[in-house]
Amino acid sequence: MRIKVKKNSFMCTTVALALYSTFSFSSEATSNDPYIKGFQAYAEEVKSYSNDLTHSIESYVKEVENIERQVGYIGEVLPIPKAVKVTEGVYTVIGSMIWHNPGNFGLNNNLSFIIFKDGVFVFNAGANAALAYSLHQQIKAITKKPVKWVAVENNQGHAYLGSSYWVDIGVKNLYSSEMANKQFNAGFERTKREWSERVGKDITLSVRNVSDQFTTYTDEMVIDVGGGEKVYLYDFGPGHTPASTSLYVPSRKVLFTGDLGFNERMPVFFKYTDSGAWIESFEVMMAKIPDDTIVVPGHGTPTDMATLKRQTYDYLVYLHQQIEKIVESGGQVEDALQLDQSMYKERPVFEQAAENNARHVFDEISGGGF
Repeated sequence: MRIKVKKNSFMCTTVALALYSTFSFSSEATSNDPYIKGFQAYAEEVKSYSNDLTHSIESYVKEVENIERQVGYIGEVLPIPKAVKVTEGVYTVIGSMIWHNPGNFGLNNNLSFIIFKDGVFVFNAGANAALAYSLHQQIKAITKKPVKWVAVENNQGHAYLGSSYWVDIGVKNLYSSEMANKQFNAGFERTKREWSERVGKDITLSVRNVSDQFTTYTDEMVIDVGGGEKVYLYDFGPGHTPASTSLYVPSRKVLFTGDLGFNERMPVFFKYTDSGAWIESFEVMMAKIPDDTIVVPGHGTPTDMATLKRQTYDYLVYLHQQIEKIVESGGQVEDALQLDQSMYKERPVFEQAAENNARHVFDEISGGGF
């Protein structure tokens, strides 16, 4: 029996989507999709004897690629934690308290969203398209409103790498501090490679650099989200990362600190962390944000301003005060490593972070290592 297939756009895209859905999300970006690459190779082969056929195949490849990107992600919903309600219309998925690894899919920060009259605002894009998709499914289970805004806390992989998913499903309003956006763009290939190695290539290689799609700001930005409500984006200054976005919604009395604030989890210093500036930036934040604000930290469970101060700011101040005494008395880095931090030993990643943090602050104060 002969089956006649009409050559129309609907049939092409439907067949393409059906075929693509049989592929795992382990494919690299659509330009490296084996299905598309096969047609590209075929197009090259037939160039020698049929220009018309070559044109048809190339057009088909572009159409399939567009459909794939519009879908954003095809795969299973990841078994990530359920979003918890923070306050009216405000939710957060609390990430793992340990390092990013295959077991947590790279979800070791908090992914949050706020439901407004005209749509949903997502804070942090996720570490990959699968995480972004899984967060999106939770959003859709709570509200039918579309995601209209996405902001990222900094240039790190778990904040930024999933951005291409949100672009692919049609989100037009993406926000980042100017410095963080430049840093992410400059380090994209390195970040993608590192997260691929730490979390898994299958789940990471499909991400693309869409930093050119972001609206950036310095210091402060106000976004009108409709219904008489506004979102404030602040970069209070350097800290865990050189640039960091905090998101404040005064109408809901809620602040998303990004990595300026840690609750329960041990703060972690990297080579680019300026711990002295972190103290100052935290002070700027405390002066700006009312004391009765609900806080969603970059890592850890939602809390209040007083608790966040104890968990983050007081720890930073303690390290600086004690290690400054060591430096002033002529002590060495070994003395700093012996500093008593046992009061924080119950915090996740304490063993990995405590001595490293002490060494880092010693180097900052003494000038060693710089």
